[in-house]
Amino acid sequence: MQKSVQTGAQLSKEDLIKLSEEAKNNATPSTFKILWKEFKADKMALFSLIFLVAFILFVIIASMFINVSQMMQTNIMNYFAKPFTSDFLLGADAGGRPILEQLIVGSRNSILIALGLTVISSAFGICYGLISGYFGKVADLSMQRVYDFMMIIPSFMIIIEIVNIIPNYNAITLTLLLSLFYWMGTQRLIRSQVLAESQKDYVSASKTSGSSNLSIIFKQIMPNISSLIIVDTTISFAENIGVETGLSYLGFGLPVGTPSLGTLIANANDADNITIYWWTWLPATIEIILLCLAISYIGAALRRATNSTQRRSTD
Repeated sequence: MQKSVQTGAQLSKEDLIKLSEEAKNNATPSTFKILWKEFKADKMALFSLIFLVAFILFVIIASMFINVSQMMQTNIMNYFAKPFTSDFLLGADAGGRPILEQLIVGSRNSILIALGLTVISSAFGICYGLISGYFGKVADLSMQRVYDFMMIIPSFMIIIEIVNIIPNYNAITLTLLLSLFYWMGTQRLIRSQVLAESQKDYVSASKTSGSSNLSIIFKQIMPNISSLIIVDTTISFAENIGVETGLSYLGFGLPVGTPSLGTLIANANDADNITIYWWTWLPATIEIILLCLAISYIGAALRRATNSTQRRSTD
């Protein structure tokens, strides 16, 4: 009798071990595993991710060893020095300033401004769109009238005027100034999606069960539109690189003497630079194209991974 009880206990342990192993095998993979699977399947996205991370780390670290004030000093003896000459791997501009060092420091400035602008404007736009779309009615009407007012303002001209008025400004000031106007596209996209999500059954069930509005907005609705948020954020990052570049190209971006991708591309305003001294603007142009392509490939992979996670969570 005692032996039979022991055997039954032993069998139950083995069954439990088998069940736990099957549960591990059938468990939903983590978000990191899904991300890795998507990037592993898409070689271009994986290469783009490695390239982008490595490039950002390189320009941030390398710029720490560059004396910007010394680099921007005019040296007529190196007037339009050609690439691959001594001390000038990518040549020099009309002031004898090295293009390679300007490209490193300018890339750091442009990328950090675009990153800060994306974080601030996207965070505000997402919250604004979530609240406006969820509550609707009077709250939505009031918030959208503010949005309509901001849309009719000639933001680009106002930015230029403010930059001219401010006596001393830097990259942080420019980032905050741009953030005042570049959240509107994100909020419009998020609001339209939240308006549809707020009418679904799971939102009604959460309201009935007594869940708070903030919990429903940020713990239920927001995860369900995460793929849209990721795609919009990655596209915004690529666009924001162009925003700073465009302002600096026109001379209303970073202060004079501060390198950026826009100031380098501005060398193409001269016909001789375009045809003869191509190295003064072409490297920055190629860099912007590569950065935007890399960001778009990464965003597509992140969107697929997010969609896969959402499908698994609803199964």
